[in-house]
Amino acid sequence: MEDENIILFDGVCNLCNGFINFIIDHDVQNQFRFASLQSNLGKEVLVKYNINTKSIYTIVLLHKQSALTKSDAVLMICKKLGGILALAYIFIIIPASFRNSLYDIIAKNRYVLFGKQVSCRVPSVSLKHKFIS
Repeated sequence: MEDENIILFDGVCNLCNGFINFIIDHDVQNQFRFASLQSNLGKEVLVKYNINTKSIYTIVLLHKQSALTKSDAVLMICKKLGGILALAYIFIIIPASFRNSLYDIIAKNRYVLFGKQVSCRVPSVSLKHKFIS
């Protein structure tokens, strides 16, 4: 599996889908591909990298043969998007335990705060090439 810069996200989460839309809009180098955590690929990756499959509270970035999760994934995505967004990577100096505590609070409340879709996102025809099923 070619796993360079594949982003796995919760396909029914409105916050996650909004973040994916943001990435698509700012990915001028066309470097990211996407799949939902609920997809076959998503399930396979969760098992392969020993990521908790009981509750999906994280975004996953497959990058350089490893799986970055939570705030590490978000910060690396911002860095790779470049421009002013890359400045967010400076927050990597904050201990991961603190960054991930904040991430977990938002993630555990994301459906209440931002809502939930009935089914996973279906990409438009023009974006279908960016999504892996």
